[in-house]
Amino acid sequence: MSELSVNHLLGIKYLNEKDIKLIFETADHFKEVINRSIKKVPTLRDVTIANIFFENSTRTKLSFELAEKRLSADVVNFSASQSSVKKGETLIDTVNNILSMKVDMVVMRHPNPGAGIFLARHVNASIVNAGDGAHEHPTQALLDSYSIREKLGDVGGKNVVIVGDILHSRVALSNIFALKLQGAQVKVCGPRTLIPKHIESLGVTVETDLRKALEWCDVANMLRVQRERMDISYFPSTREYTQQFGLNKQLLNSLDKSIVVMHPGPINRGVEITSDVADSNQSIILEQVENGVAIRMAVLYLLASKIK
Repeated sequence: MSELSVNHLLGIKYLNEKDIKLIFETADHFKEVINRSIKKVPTLRDVTIANIFFENSTRTKLSFELAEKRLSADVVNFSASQSSVKKGETLIDTVNNILSMKVDMVVMRHPNPGAGIFLARHVNASIVNAGDGAHEHPTQALLDSYSIREKLGDVGGKNVVIVGDILHSRVALSNIFALKLQGAQVKVCGPRTLIPKHIESLGVTVETDLRKALEWCDVANMLRVQRERMDISYFPSTREYTQQFGLNKQLLNSLDKSIVVMHPGPINRGVEITSDVADSNQSIILEQVENGVAIRMAVLYLLASKIK
């Protein structure tokens, strides 16, 4: 049997192209499972998974929980906002307490970049990074690429533009790594203030004109403006941002081709994307949500098979 080259999913930058292919082929199988009348398989019946979220998350947490339950794993949920972390307990104490309950895998979201890497070095469990600060969000990038593959047949050779708040986005960074690894061309588009200084070193090009970016691309991934990560104002007003970088139906219809529209959610309707675009037949936003469960099932299954 093929297996992953890694024991943890800490970021896309630690994966190779074969890993991504294996995850996608495994997800194909699980996608069939979740569309059956009985949506469960006993694959991880003896595996205990702890979901540790130090940051609020609705969609990612629900998606992981559903994936774990579909695989028949035992699930422990831990929300740091209601825990001893508020009383000063360290990350390593928290996790060791959970591991002493004989947990095999930890799915963790944390506000600090590199928290998952730190954890993997110190605890004896398989770690899945569910987002660490503005660093990486590997399962989101995997489900995004998987959704492109499903819609267009292949990721290699496609032109993908990532639009919006690139600076604060772990989704953008993980997507750049994943898309480049699979042979896609990537552009980023947004206000100059929201594009990291040395982004070209990752092999992407910068475009500040949304129309030009859309005319070039096969796929537009519209990111949310992350107000909660901004300590200063990066653009004059939301209205001005929307006028320059928001995607509306008029703009979409004026292109001389049909492009695929994606969004990692949650959507600020009317800011980065209008409702008529989000709900249009060019949007694969709901497919991304469904594929998120299949991808996370695949990742958990493949990592669990490496637990000795």
